[in-house]
Amino acid sequence: MKNQNVIRQNITDTLESNYMPYAMSVIVSRALPEIDGFKPSHRKLLYTMYKMNLIKGARTKSANIVGQTMKLNPHGDQTIYETMVRLTKGYAALNTPFVDSKGNFGKVYSRDMAYAAARYTEAKLSEVCNEIFGDIEENAVEFVDNYDGTLKEPVLLPTRFPNILVNPNQGIAVGMASNICPFNLNEVCDATIAYLKNDKVDMLEYIKAPDFPTGGTLIYDEKEMRQMVDTGRSSFKVRGKYTYYKKDNCIEVTEIPYTTTVEAIIDKIEELVKTGKIKEISDVRDETDLSGLKLTIDIKRSTDPDLLMQKLYKATSLEDSFGCNFNILINGMPRVMGIKEIIHEWSVFRQDTIVRKYRHLIGKMEKRFHLLLGLKEILLDIDAAIDIVRHTEKEKDVVPRLMAHFNISEMQADYVAEIKLRHLNKQYILETLKEVEALEKEIARLKDLIEDPKKVKKVIIDELKQIQKKYPMERRTDILRHTEVAQINHEEMIEDYNVKLFFTDHQYLKKITLVSLRSSGEQKLKDDDCIIQEMEANNRQDLLLFTNNCNVYKLKLHEIEDCKASQYGVYLPNLLKMDEGEQIIAICSTSDYSGYMAFAFETGKISKVPLNAYETKTNRKKLIKAFYGKAQCVGIEFVTDEDILELERADEKVAYIPVSLLEEKQKRDANGMQALAITKKIGMKRMCKMSEVTEEITERLAKELPAISKAR
Repeated sequence: MKNQNVIRQNITDTLESNYMPYAMSVIVSRALPEIDGFKPSHRKLLYTMYKMNLIKGARTKSANIVGQTMKLNPHGDQTIYETMVRLTKGYAALNTPFVDSKGNFGKVYSRDMAYAAARYTEAKLSEVCNEIFGDIEENAVEFVDNYDGTLKEPVLLPTRFPNILVNPNQGIAVGMASNICPFNLNEVCDATIAYLKNDKVDMLEYIKAPDFPTGGTLIYDEKEMRQMVDTGRSSFKVRGKYTYYKKDNCIEVTEIPYTTTVEAIIDKIEELVKTGKIKEISDVRDETDLSGLKLTIDIKRSTDPDLLMQKLYKATSLEDSFGCNFNILINGMPRVMGIKEIIHEWSVFRQDTIVRKYRHLIGKMEKRFHLLLGLKEILLDIDAAIDIVRHTEKEKDVVPRLMAHFNISEMQADYVAEIKLRHLNKQYILETLKEVEALEKEIARLKDLIEDPKKVKKVIIDELKQIQKKYPMERRTDILRHTEVAQINHEEMIEDYNVKLFFTDHQYLKKITLVSLRSSGEQKLKDDDCIIQEMEANNRQDLLLFTNNCNVYKLKLHEIEDCKASQYGVYLPNLLKMDEGEQIIAICSTSDYSGYMAFAFETGKISKVPLNAYETKTNRKKLIKAFYGKAQCVGIEFVTDEDILELERADEKVAYIPVSLLEEKQKRDANGMQALAITKKIGMKRMCKMSEVTEEITERLAKELPAISKAR
């Protein structure tokens, strides 16, 4: 029986009615910051602390703050406390921390240093919050109901400086994200002041580069910075700072990129040491204490510390990238903006708060001025006023009689009626008259100010200058131009040592260091296996591996793990992902691709191919058509022009030919030249390079060489 309550609905309608409201809520009310530099969770927490009088009062338990914040933020106490942790001075994640903390709040650069529970820690608002909440009581921003309508909370906080650029902010919404890097407070104030004076100003003249609370060194590329300033999207690299102590033979890292943690760096270094990719490190440990971060790396003797750090920058998060995405909510709409556009939007916002503030003050002053005008009228004939009050039978008739006699409003008459008898003296009267004049001038000044945008900007400029004096901030992140970064050769990153290569018939390759080889015993091989080729090489060289399918595979020798004579070595078909049935028939190592490869074929021909024909600009692992494939290959050798080749036919007759007499082929798969006379039944059987040349062969070649050259 079918359910009669099932209603069919298009998926697009379902998404629009159910998912879209959720997505918009995450974007607008949770993940993205607004122009004041805060997300809703930050704003609710800080405003709660402000209402608890924690901007002037003593610290209170964090658990108390969390509980009070739940009146505005119903998302759970643990979430609120985590938000608070990030804003604290102790956590050190912000350039201008908003919470003055006491107790263990963890550290932004540590993954494992957990913060203490809320019942143990204490907090209050830091001094800089005076610049955040200074105008909030003057109606500078709009207020709305909280989630249950019992309290009011600000839509934005009236920040007196562009907090959105001073502190880092990251958020992931639905379909969009935001990642704002922090800048130096002093530089941001300078840039804002310059913009308010001239909106055509170049921001890079004032904002040098991002400035992270964790310090480090920023690799400066003007093109990237210009893109960030103009578009709000870019990326740059930040690396840690270190000091080498020769006496202890160790490196101490005291600052790391903002995007990583000391534990992540240690884990990666340990992995590199275990896999043998870095052999210069003997120990690494975290020595962070109350004085700050310290990562100590003990290095082996004769190790170049600067070269080692270059390796670690490349292989670990000691050098990390920061991707900028300045996505900010402006009037409820997400916008990706450059720095100048952000400063413009903040300036508009700040001008609006100042105008709102002064209008509120003007309203209060006008009310006071109105009351004092009434008092002024009374004071001109104070005896008549006293007489009216004294001879009025009913209290309710006092105000109407004063209004009628002095021609003043009800509000003025009520104010006059409440004046204490002791205030009816000459001093009070004179001071009141002075206040009337002062109020009149101040009201006129403020009205003139809010109607002149230039004067409003002047107020902002003065505030920013005061903030610079009050909260001086030196740069924490150093700047290193990318042209000044030490460019090290890739080869220098690879450990330099000699090895011996052993290639077996069963396709195993052993790479053994000479030190290990001297102390080892017999070579361990699988049953029925044997070594078919061995050679000396260097860890920095390339290895070419020629197969029976006329392919050549390329490997970096440093990518192959060292082994011992007692091990089988690496199984090449698995490492190279070779085709089924494909076998390696010869190997060759080289560092500069000089020399030649000689390929001998059953037809008696030899192809002499320059080794640089196998050199590639890209890191290609496989080259096809490595040699001529239409005849049976009977020998492959690496040769130079000084070498002599020994050629053997199937009938065991032997011939010798100098490599210098062979014609060089430019194509890898060239047929080659006829080097040995053969018959239909007797072909070439073998070719090898002579390791030792006897006197007899030398004399014969000396006699025959001129005739051979003449015949050519």
